[in-house]
Amino acid sequence: MYVYKNLICSLENNIMFITINRPKVLNALNSEVFNELYSVFEQMKDDDQVRVVILTGSGNKAFVAGSDVSEMSECNLIQARNFALGVNRAQQAIARFPRPTIAAINGFAFGGGLEVAMCCDIRIASENAKFGQPEVNVGIIPGGGGTQRLARLIGAGRAKEMIYTCMTIDAQRAFEIGLVNRVVTQEALMEEALKMARKIGEKSNVMLTFAKAAIDTGADMDLDNALRTEIELFAECFGSIDGKEGLIAFVEKRKANFIGK
Repeated sequence: MYVYKNLICSLENNIMFITINRPKVLNALNSEVFNELYSVFEQMKDDDQVRVVILTGSGNKAFVAGSDVSEMSECNLIQARNFALGVNRAQQAIARFPRPTIAAINGFAFGGGLEVAMCCDIRIASENAKFGQPEVNVGIIPGGGGTQRLARLIGAGRAKEMIYTCMTIDAQRAFEIGLVNRVVTQEALMEEALKMARKIGEKSNVMLTFAKAAIDTGADMDLDNALRTEIELFAECFGSIDGKEGLIAFVEKRKANFIGK
């Protein structure tokens, strides 16, 4: 069902592992890869077996070293716009995926690679990971959300510094400025991502979807409207089977049996 040329997909105990697999080019992203990322995330939306997604890159050098510059170098203005629209389509499919996503960043996350990682809900980095938006060095600007998501995550001043100077930061600095949630050893990276995914996967799919929707939708609203959105989603919890079960289980001092409805 989830078979792709450039992605390795494996569903284990409701956790979907997606590995971008182009090791010869450090997992660089081209139009084909973006199309496959769009396809798999669109497919998974309707698959109730997928409760958490872990996205990573093959090998131990790179999560994604960037977008394929050789492909972009042949673009004219119209082709570049179409390329960026395709990138946006894939990245929005990741960002708007209704259930939790974790990026396990196992090395370089530059350019389009960092942009894809920022589409995930949570980012865990290995100690050898490096981050940057180096597009200005090659005569362009970030075109896959880098100017927008980076500023929202770490603040406009830090984002401008990274983009203007094309600086590279290490995993510890990325943690300090809030770009990643955790830093672990290379050996412990997938174990840590899996541990977190399992913990998340124990929760109700319905509540996770509501919580993600409240956070993401509210982020683009003024506070009053965001709080109203939260109230509506909070109320929706009480119309679900899992919502009733969770509250009753708490009162009865037992573990809740969530069924995802």
